[in-house]
Amino acid sequence: MPLSMRYLFIISVSSVIIFIVFSVFNFGGDQSFQRLNISDPLMLTQVCTSFINGKTRFLWKNKLMIHEKSSCKEYLTQSHYITAPLSKEEADFPLAYIMVIHHHFDTFARLFRAIYMPQNIYCVHVDEKATTEFKDAVEQLLSCFPNAFLASKMEPVVYGGISRLQADLNCIRDLSALEVSWKYVINTCGQDFPLKTNKEIVQYLKGFKGKNITPGVLPPAHAIGRTKYVHQEHLGKELSYVIRTTALKPPPPHNLTIYFGSAYVALSREFVNFVLHDPRAVDLLQWSKDTFSPDEHFWVTLNRIPGTPGSLP
Repeated sequence: MPLSMRYLFIISVSSVIIFIVFSVFNFGGDQSFQRLNISDPLMLTQVCTSFINGKTRFLWKNKLMIHEKSSCKEYLTQSHYITAPLSKEEADFPLAYIMVIHHHFDTFARLFRAIYMPQNIYCVHVDEKATTEFKDAVEQLLSCFPNAFLASKMEPVVYGGISRLQADLNCIRDLSALEVSWKYVINTCGQDFPLKTNKEIVQYLKGFKGKNITPGVLPPAHAIGRTKYVHQEHLGKELSYVIRTTALKPPPPHNLTIYFGSAYVALSREFVNFVLHDPRAVDLLQWSKDTFSPDEHFWVTLNRIPGTPGSLP
């Protein structure tokens, strides 16, 4: 073999080896399941085959396959999950989490690992439109945790529609039925990530002394149309969205003043019971079903009603 060809061959082989090592340890940048073993001949074969066939986004599926072959105990150990409360303060103040997700399993797995504590409780709502593969992956992960579960009812979530709020409410109803004495429920989406430790979150929430955290203001001019006109969800195979009609809505029930704010909140257990059972909350939910992005006015409006549990003026 000519010297130039020999060098070319060496460079090509080296490049493939470097790509394999990079792919196994860094591709996708996640460690949501067990660390892969570069010495595993089967895994090396799969990496090479995937590379040759142009299937570059494959690793989390293989990680799931490895997870299936191992016990949950091994998975929790290798993923460094916390398996006991880190302080009495945290043990005495369990939290409930709602996680509404629809894709990007690796991102969800990172978030779940980051906020997981054994004394907390987790309800995960998977968009009904999500792929079967994604749903199965989430269910498989949650099967390792007695304090995490899928929502009893899944909604086909449409951005800006009532289905997004209903997804949270489905989990809230499930969480309220549990005997776990959680203190606050926090809702998240699949792209969130915590900036504080569980202990810091607990200490922050304790400072509110049972008050709910629902930031909001009176509706700015650009948001008035959200509740002034009737909106309809359109659920399509390729694209789902909310349509604004020209029909006017009736005034809010019980002469409620509508506020607008964040869809992401922290709610006390007592307030959750109010949301599920008080006629004002039930009627506001019904009225909100044909508004735009009702999750941005529902919580804050109810929390501004004087006398509601944990309400803020």
